[in-house]
Amino acid sequence: MDVARYWIEEFDIDGWRLDVANEVDHAFWREFRNVVKSAKPDAYILGEIWHDAMPWLLGDQFDAVMNYPFTNGAIEFFAKQEIDASTFANSITEVLHMYPANVNEVAFNLLDSHDTPRILTLANSNLERVKLLYLFQMTFTGTPCVYYGDEIGMAGGQDPGCRGCMVWDEDKQNHDLFRFVKALITLRKSDSIFANGGNFRFREINDENNTIVYEKYHEGRRVIFVVNNSSKPVTVSCGLTGKFYEYIFTGSEFKKNLVELDETFIDVAAHGFRIFEQKNRNEN
Repeated sequence: MDVARYWIEEFDIDGWRLDVANEVDHAFWREFRNVVKSAKPDAYILGEIWHDAMPWLLGDQFDAVMNYPFTNGAIEFFAKQEIDASTFANSITEVLHMYPANVNEVAFNLLDSHDTPRILTLANSNLERVKLLYLFQMTFTGTPCVYYGDEIGMAGGQDPGCRGCMVWDEDKQNHDLFRFVKALITLRKSDSIFANGGNFRFREINDENNTIVYEKYHEGRRVIFVVNNSSKPVTVSCGLTGKFYEYIFTGSEFKKNLVELDETFIDVAAHGFRIFEQKNRNEN
């Protein structure tokens, strides 16, 4: 307990990540939480639990756990292309049903880590797949985590490959990917419906062309994401008609363009996506 307090008081650390936390008694973690929160009330306590973690998430031990079920589903669908759209949707729906909403909102949603190959390697160096991973992560319920260097295109296999030093030479960084990730983060931070201020649900799933359509919604607002997780352009049935704002990535940011959809089908590029928000009828 002295160690837990020491690093906060002496170095003002932001929190603790607790490895294989399920192998330590609950009573210890309750006392650990009391010590940490008394030293720094907003310190983040993150546990590594590979199975159902509800016993640790009752408010008396951890703030969140590593959301490995989310990780596995996202990696197998977007990066490795090993599962179809229905299997992915079922796995993500199961993730949401595992815990109450307040727990899901702080779930530690990672795509890779010091214990796994990096996402660019898992995606077979396909940057468009990586972008779809980030799109889904940054618009899903929870707390997204970016493993250092992934945002500038670092690759690496299993340990020690995934633990390489950060690439600081800007000439060796992927600036296009960096700008894309930065724009997604800005979108999430500037509008809560892209983060935890919007409820999540799947609208359309198509295994034949490997596409998904999901929605974030809250108090009359609806933002629809049409995602093509295949290597060919597709036309997706969405059932969207009327006036919508389309969020278009310009290369540095997302900008809203007013469009009118008079058909229920949307064209989406290979490994591409489109984002639409229904225009409020009361808007001018």
